[in-house]
Amino acid sequence: MTVPEPPFWGATIVTPYSARRSAPVAIDYIDLRASASDKLEVTVSERTTDELERSTVRIAAPVLIDAAEFAEAIFRRGEEVLAFCSERGLPAIHLVSTRGALPQMAHDDSTIVIAAWPLEYDRLDSLFAEAVGTWGVAVPVMFPVTTNLAALAELAESAKSRGASFLAALPVAIDATAKQAIAQSLSLDGDHETYAMLFHADLEPVHVATERHIAALAAEAGIADFVVPPRWDEKSNWNASILLTMTATRMLAMEHEIDLAAILARSARVVAELEKPLARIAEAASLSIVEALDEVSVDVLTEWLERGRSSFVDRVNARWRLKRDAGV
Repeated sequence: MTVPEPPFWGATIVTPYSARRSAPVAIDYIDLRASASDKLEVTVSERTTDELERSTVRIAAPVLIDAAEFAEAIFRRGEEVLAFCSERGLPAIHLVSTRGALPQMAHDDSTIVIAAWPLEYDRLDSLFAEAVGTWGVAVPVMFPVTTNLAALAELAESAKSRGASFLAALPVAIDATAKQAIAQSLSLDGDHETYAMLFHADLEPVHVATERHIAALAAEAGIADFVVPPRWDEKSNWNASILLTMTATRMLAMEHEIDLAAILARSARVVAELEKPLARIAEAASLSIVEALDEVSVDVLTEWLERGRSSFVDRVNARWRLKRDAGV
């Protein structure tokens, strides 16, 4: 990846399994799309480490390892990739899910993301209890299962009590096959209103409102409301680009100052592709000498380099964190 993209921010993506590897609803965590199929075949990388060592593609950090679903509990290919990254000092984001498996060994410089799908509380609580190091929960937002406010409150409480570092929302597009599978699994034939919403309504407003609700729950719990990448405390160009991208994405989702949000998104790409470190540029002169950066981005990044945060970003985040039952 040339620029960090939400929700995982990986610079290199490693997928030791094929995308469709769960039933009845499979989530492709790279394309962020849910689908279903009668036939499920999982392709597994044979010699994961050898393939990575022979790869002609430069492996840039942080590395996103997509090891979600039950295949990881059997083959442990994701953990092989995590060990490969650990041996080479590459910070990694290790994605697992409800029916998957955590790494058997703790690895420094890594973030574990537990995707809460399917929403099976007992299994998730067991994973939360076993997780060590920096870890958190990512909720694939899909009506009506993970948009239920009581379910989200229970999940947030469990994550907080077990020591999660973050609770983040994953925006997921649901195709027609997945909608049908969800309707069948929940027996929605008798619930005409929910059934009609699932198949005929524009679900994006509900999904965005739920993403904001999850962010509000995270703030209440005193944890981050986004997937925190490893080495987030470093003032790197990649982290600076994450800051701008996340701010722009939230502004666009809220339809708040859309033109400015688009400008921030362009600046994020500029920052990610800079050859010189931002910190060095700021020390030598000013970020304003980077002609492609707009004034707001310069102010945001200058304050972030000096204080570790930005008042502009804080205001956007405060606006973003809005509970769905807040009466607005």
